[in-house]
Parts: sequence; C-alpha cells; structure tokens
Amino acid sequence: MNLPALPVTRLGPAPGGSSRLHHALTRAQRHDRCALILSLPVGFPDRQTGRSVLHLLAQSADIVQLRVPHLDMVRDGLAVRQAARTALQGGFRMPDVFAAARELETATRAAVLVSSHWQPVHDFGAARFAQHAADAGVDAVLIRDLPLDQAGPWRAIARTAGLGTIPLLSPTVAPDRLARIVGHATGLIYAPATTGLTGNTEPLGNHLPALVSQVRTLTSLPVAAAIGLSTPDQVRTAAAWVDAVAVGSAVIRRIQTDPRSPLAAAAGAARDFAAALRPKAL
Repeated sequence: MNLPALPVTRLGPAPGGSSRLHHALTRAQRHDRCALILSLPVGFPDRQTGRSVLHLLAQSADIVQLRVPHLDMVRDGLAVRQAARTALQGGFRMPDVFAAARELETATRAAVLVSSHWQPVHDFGAARFAQHAADAGVDAVLIRDLPLDQAGPWRAIARTAGLGTIPLLSPTVAPDRLARIVGHATGLIYAPATTGLTGNTEPLGNHLPALVSQVRTLTSLPVAAAIGLSTPDQVRTAAAWVDAVAVGSAVIRRIQTDPRSPLAAAAGAARDFAAALRPKAL
C-alpha cells in the first residue's frame, strides 16, 4: 500500500504521573521510532525456557505482552493455539503470569501487558487476577473476547487495581460503537493490521490507516497495530500509522521451527523486528 503516514500521537503526561507503559512509548518516540511490543504465551516452549525467552524479548522490545494460555483461544490462529497447548501440557498455572511479570518489571526496562481470554480470568477470580497483576507490575490488560456491553464489571475491577484496559478493535467497527469502545479504553488501543486471526500471513489491510485516523479523532491514547504482522517489512510499513506494533505469532513460529535452539530463535526474531523500526540513517 502506498499511503501517506498518519501523524503519530504526541504522548502527554501519564495518568497518575508514572507508568512503565507510558515511559516505554515516550522513550521510543524520543528516538523517532514506533514502539515494539513482543508477545508470547507464558510457559512456552516450557516453563523454565519460557522465562528466559521473555527476558531475551525484553532486550529488544519496549513492551512485553504476556499471553495467558487457554484451551479455547477462539480469536487466535494456529501458532498461538499450539503454543498455548504446549504451555498447558507443561504445567502452566496463572501464578506463572505474575511471576514472569514481576521478573520483567524488576530486571528490565520493558513495560508489561497481559492478554487473556475471559474464562481464565473469571476462573481465577477477576478481582484477584487484577490485584495480582497490578502488584506484579503489569500496566494494562487486554481481554480478547469480552464484549463491550459485558465489560463494565471488569473495567471497574481493573480501574480499582490501577490497571489499564486495552480494547482490540474490529476492522469494520461502526463509528458509534468505535466511539463507545474508545471512550472506555485506558492505556492503549489495539487496531488490527489484517482482517484474519492472529498469525495470518495476509497483506496489511487497507482499513488500517482509516481506522487509526478515526481513532485519532476520538482520543489521545496511543494506538498499536496488532494481528498478522508477520514480517519486518510489514512492521516497518504499519509503523508509519501507529505508536506501537505488536508481534507474537511470528516469534512463536521462529521458535517452533528451531525447537533445539529456542533462545537463539527468539532472540533472532526479536532483533529482526526491532531493527525494522530503527530510523534509517540520513
């Protein structure tokens, strides 16, 4: 797509004064680049190696997104579902998410997000989940399958705990619904880069620039492109329109194709996507 770049949000003071997410985004902005979010299911490829992989991702990413494995990940593609199943078979438990977040918060500069479906959060106890996440240093949570009209109680719980709530927009969201979704968001907004499930290899959707432009008229919150960013070239293109780009399945696939060297595979993928976002030398 040969489309003009959109103006990037100029991030103002963080709500409450200091947020690792806010600082991660503004730090990237000061270096004249889009922020990089790298995402991985906790416990993949196994519980011990997975923790090391997350630390390697944090060396290249501004933000690390911890995905909660779940058997019914209906909004995700094959790579994420396979990785989640591997993590669950390896003994994943919800406290592993909080332990991983706490390690990253202590040992790295990366901000930490959590992405989950509603059922694991509900089963753990939503208020308990939110408080544990906040205590571990998580900045915001994306509940991928919780409809806007049913999310009020969760938003109240998250607000009480000091967590941001991230919506994932639909490529074809109606303007009135978009305004309602954006009005309830805190921290960050995810816009789909493609129209398929996570991990698809479709071209970037023609909808993305227009959708981001609509969001910009409704809020000053930063916008991240997610879903289907499979190559460094796609990341570089999407970065012209958003404040952050989120990559997950491409990292998972790199690990899956090199199972004997998961650390090297993850580190290589992270470096490749980070390099795609560096400003070109004049």
